[in-house]
Amino acid sequence: MIGDKSYFVYILASKKNGTLYIGFTGNLAGRTFQHKTEAIKGFTSRYDVK
Repeated sequence: MIGDKSYFVYILASKKNGTLYIGFTGNLAGRTFQHKTEAIKGFTSRYDVK
């Protein structure tokens, strides 16, 4: 925890034995929603990591 805010390290995978993505965020629910909906185009949307 930095100050009064909590931060999270998370790992997403495209499939078993597939591509891994490691992220860091202060809003875990919001960030996972962005990944699932492909709100921000980039690595995770390119490799279908959800």
